[in-house]
Amino acid sequence: QVQLVESGGGLVQAGGSLRLSCAASGSIFRVNAMGWYRQAPGKQRELVASITSGGSTNYADSVKGRFTISRDNAKNTVQMQMNSLKPEDTAVYYCNTNLRRTGQPFDMYYWGKGTLVTVSS
Repeated sequence: QVQLVESGGGLVQAGGSLRLSCAASGSIFRVNAMGWYRQAPGKQRELVASITSGGSTNYADSVKGRFTISRDNAKNTVQMQMNSLKPEDTAVYYCNTNLRRTGQPFDMYYWGKGTLVTVSS
């Protein structure tokens, strides 16, 4: 079994900051890319940021310069620092990772349950 547990969501005023964290645990052989997606009410889930095991990052245009993704490969964790938050950043944020479980010959994607971020104007 593999679990992704997110933390760090909450309510913040526009212009404020939040830091999301996600920890992958279980019978993990290797963690590949990790990332954050978000889904606002009535909208499709979208990629916010991702990071490879080598540290290469990718950001949605809407968050470039405001969000920073990082990871700790030794702890199988990924974090996202969110600064200058805007009301349009309000969404449920989901951790996503591509990994290989111990004893499996293939990689799979896993999702966390999500954490709510609400930005008030």
